Amino acid sequence: MKFTVEGHEAFAATGGRPFDGGKTTILMLHGAGMDHTVWSMQARYFAHHGFSVLAVDLPGHSRSAGTVPESIPAFADWCLAGLDAVGAGDVVVMGHSMGALIALEVASRLGARAKALALLGSVPEMKVHPDLLNAARTGNHMALETMVGWGVGKRAQIGGHRAPGAWVCGASMRLLEAGDYAVLATDLAACDAYDGALKAAAAVTCPALVLSGSDDKMTPAKLARPLVDALPDARTVVLLRAGHMMMIEQPDEVLDVLAEFFGALR
Repeated sequence: MKFTVEGHEAFAATGGRPFDGGKTTILMLHGAGMDHTVWSMQARYFAHHGFSVLAVDLPGHSRSAGTVPESIPAFADWCLAGLDAVGAGDVVVMGHSMGALIALEVASRLGARAKALALLGSVPEMKVHPDLLNAARTGNHMALETMVGWGVGKRAQIGGHRAPGAWVCGASMRLLEAGDYAVLATDLAACDAYDGALKAAAAVTCPALVLSGSDDKMTPAKLARPLVDALPDARTVVLLRAGHMMMIEQPDEVLDVLAEFFGALR
């Protein structure tokens, strides 16, 4: 689905069903250097189970034009403008990694329109190692290798996917390679600089889910505790043997948790 935000063409996958602003919209936000395809399974399921889906490409990423925002609040500004552009009413906000920080900001500003918030692979401070940030800024492939090495759990690195022949590390690498180093560097710098997560969390008025992987090296589950405590109404789930890319490593398990959490909204 194509639409216009701030004078530029934007793209969102709708899960195979036409977008309907009269239904509750699930806004799905991807992580740094990625795109809407990380939500392929979840987007299709929810689009066929009573929700409208907007799995967006954030500005400057993949099929969405425009300049990449340089801060998490600026990304949130774009998302709010996008929701208004398509005529969305009630909204469920869901994000992974960088997308989770953006989702926090969006939900904190939506007020009563926000019906639920799901944060995957999220901690209140996403500091980026200087070597990773420098590698992205200089176009060094080591940046992508580091993200895949840190981001994919141990089990998924050696196989274990339910789909025969699926290789999570290889697929993750191809996804990052399809992007742009400058975009990745801007994303990582925005994550590194953001310090408003706890303030935003305190302003969220809807139920929230914090979903973590037990083998996540990038945003360890134990570091999410301050975020959980800051949210007025939060529940936590830790997926065993899942890494940072949990929705790709364990798509069925992630979907089960999300479906149960969002089920009460229907």
